[in-house]
Amino acid sequence: MSWCIYLTHPEVAIDPEVPVPQWGLSEIGRERAQIAAGLDFASRIGAVVSSGETKAIETAQYFAARHNISPQVRQDLHENDRSATGFLPPAEFEAVADQFFADPATSVRGWERAADAQARIVNGVKDVLTGIAPQTPVLFAGHGAAGTLLMCHLMGKEISRSHDQKRGGSWYLFEKDWLATQAAGDLSWIEV
Repeated sequence: MSWCIYLTHPEVAIDPEVPVPQWGLSEIGRERAQIAAGLDFASRIGAVVSSGETKAIETAQYFAARHNISPQVRQDLHENDRSATGFLPPAEFEAVADQFFADPATSVRGWERAADAQARIVNGVKDVLTGIAPQTPVLFAGHGAAGTLLMCHLMGKEISRSHDQKRGGSWYLFEKDWLATQAAGDLSWIEV
């Protein structure tokens, strides 16, 4: 079997005047991304794939630069679409995110439905892997909700925020065949 890593971007520079997909990493986020690129699994990465959001691209670049790999950017691997509300203050965001995970078949305040986001992300990851040699370890640099939705699929479990990361800049390893078998068992996030 061959494996992949799903890594979420670490801390971002929040600016309510800038669209969320264009937020970049903060100084702490850049430091943690650099640390992540030095972890043991990083030395075996053969391909790097990022969502099209700035913070994920910046995270992927640390891995790509370290191993002289050109990262692949995929627009379909973005975080759940929250453009209907734009920036929300932290407490309000957490409440809406709770609703997003609790009712995957419903659009909460115009957000992309969790079930649709999960299908998009799973299909995007599958599509990426069809173009990469089966034994090549792949790093996916992405987002918290997107990674949680993928994790739920890999485990064959219902969408639930109980599987969400505790802090950005966390990762998990998964076998490529789990996309089809959903035989991951219990996965958990590892913080960088």
